[in-house]
Amino acid sequence: MADPNERNLEKYSVQRFPAVGNPDDAGYGRCATWVQAVSHGFHQQRRDDEYLAKTLAAYQTDQRQLTGVYVNGSVPDHSLGADVPVATYATMRKTLNIGFGRQLESNLVTAVTVRGTHRRNGILRGMITADLESAKDDGLAMAALTASEGSIYGRFGFGVATFERSIKVDAGPRFRLRGEPEGTVEVADPAVLLDVAPKVFERVQRLSPGSIDRQEYYRLVASGSIGHDGKPDTSVRCALHYDLSGALDGYVSYRFKGWEHKPYTMEIVDFVAATNAGYLDLWRFLGSIDLIDEITWAEAPVDDPLAWALEDPRCIDASEIRDMLWLRILDTPAALQARRYATAGRLVLDVADPLGLAGGTWVLESDGGAAAVVRDAAGETPDLSLDVADLASIYLGAVSPVTLAAAGRINEKRPGAALEAQQLFAVERSAHCLTHF
Repeated sequence: MADPNERNLEKYSVQRFPAVGNPDDAGYGRCATWVQAVSHGFHQQRRDDEYLAKTLAAYQTDQRQLTGVYVNGSVPDHSLGADVPVATYATMRKTLNIGFGRQLESNLVTAVTVRGTHRRNGILRGMITADLESAKDDGLAMAALTASEGSIYGRFGFGVATFERSIKVDAGPRFRLRGEPEGTVEVADPAVLLDVAPKVFERVQRLSPGSIDRQEYYRLVASGSIGHDGKPDTSVRCALHYDLSGALDGYVSYRFKGWEHKPYTMEIVDFVAATNAGYLDLWRFLGSIDLIDEITWAEAPVDDPLAWALEDPRCIDASEIRDMLWLRILDTPAALQARRYATAGRLVLDVADPLGLAGGTWVLESDGGAAAVVRDAAGETPDLSLDVADLASIYLGAVSPVTLAAAGRINEKRPGAALEAQQLFAVERSAHCLTHF
């Protein structure tokens, strides 16, 4: 899967295979070696047998497809064997909430690595382009990934579509929320999340633009069934929220960072609430835990109701905003047709795609209702000219077309068209993705 323009195409071979979770099954060893290569690529520790078994069982549940790029022939003495891939890539199919409750099946890309000694051989480009073409051939209109580096994926047509931040919340006397609780919170054995977490998240998925349906690994981590080392994380605790009718509508799992860590800190592992009241009540609970000075959350939303519910919003110390979900449109008409639009309007979009997957000129017409019409507009004068990556960025309303026009990324051919696009692509609440992959 090297770049076809490279002359050393014969140097590598590509193997694509499903994740196998049973150590007794054929193919398990190849999958385990692949996981070790991923760990090496992300500078993680070598994985033990317990970690490999749990991880690959979860991968099989998610029906992940694994890709390895291997050196043909022999390798130098004492180096990693030829059975260890020099590059890795994986995909799984999950649904993406694209606003107003609509779900779009998407191709999720993950575990992308290329060994440093084999770069500049076209391997990355080959893996990505082949996979995106295959996903489009399968009828998918969207791909997605979360990026470890911000400079890589734009050239392949991916655009930043959601953001997140890390927060530290002062849990001392300053922590006071406006209003009164609208439900109850109870502490539970975290093992209940193995059953409860997917059910609660399913409700959140329907309500949250930018949300990706979760992989198996999340309920294991949230419940403490598996930690970063593959062994159970016995430090995880959890609390559940019940609405006024007694129905479960939220949970938070958390861990104490230890008495040696100052200030005394509770770290959020996973926080999922299907109602506004549940979200704030769970924060009330976290702020009431004895002996705790600070609460941290590494994956907090940017547009967070907590800041507006606190009597003193300066209780929150937030990191800089960072990109989270990147989207890649594979079929422009299908992706636009899938959306529901916030207002009535008509836009002619001239979309450029360096990979040739989703380029063209299209007219988008919306009556502000459930249906939109997208048709070929070849020959028409465009209102906006933009790269497919920038269309992905405005797709969920998290990035303003007006801002991108000011940055020179979108060419506004008709005055006011960028503002119209901003209004059209708006969603019912701020886009946020709770799920890394």
